[in-house]
Amino acid sequence: MLQRIERAAKERGIRKSQLVREALEQYLAGPTGDAPVGLSVRDRIAPYIGSINLSGPGDAEAIADRVRRRNWRDG
Repeated sequence: MLQRIERAAKERGIRKSQLVREALEQYLAGPTGDAPVGLSVRDRIAPYIGSINLSGPGDAEAIADRVRRRNWRDG
């Protein structure tokens, strides 16, 4: 478990203690609804940032086009 905590904290660029505090806040909040506001979108997607390799020619444009086609707000 410690290795997972260390990895998650490193990925988010925060201290292990901060990660544990945030996890405890969410856990203790539970279904009662009296919790502090949950994690931001950026915090929730942080583990995935940089996980797509866009090194090939045209990769970024192809992904951007696919996102635009599937974005419900566009159409």
